Amino acid sequence: MEASAKLSRKLTRNEFAAMAGGVLVGIGVFLNWYETNAGNRAANVNGMKGAFSAWDVHPILRWLLLAAAVAPFILAYIIVRGHQLSWARGEMTAVTAIAAFGLIVYNGVIGRPGEPSSEISLQPGWWVALLGTLLMLGGAALRSSEVERTRKPPGVI
Repeated sequence: MEASAKLSRKLTRNEFAAMAGGVLVGIGVFLNWYETNAGNRAANVNGMKGAFSAWDVHPILRWLLLAAAVAPFILAYIIVRGHQLSWARGEMTAVTAIAAFGLIVYNGVIGRPGEPSSEISLQPGWWVALLGTLLMLGGAALRSSEVERTRKPPGVI
């Protein structure tokens, strides 16, 4: 009981929001992202019809998104353990969330898989993963903004 009280004192709601976002990204990878139009016989994703998850369609992206989903938990571990970093806590998690957000948006809006791409609709898994990255970004950005940065004199890098 004492360990959980100690944990809750070090972690703020920002870290918990980021971790919830990581869970959503992880779950979103396995939910359906795309579905072919049943009324169009030519609509397919990789030659198949039906609904597909990111795990089914994206062999590299799935691993990148799962790695990004772990980032808020690494941040929480760093905070609980009190590790010293050369950058503000939460910055790398925010950068990871931004990258994951960009990959999800690109693969859902611009480079949607399937032929013709206009006949492939987005499903709830894509939206869940997108929401997860926004939660990760919000929690990590708020955490990194809590750190006061020392100012350097002009001309010093």
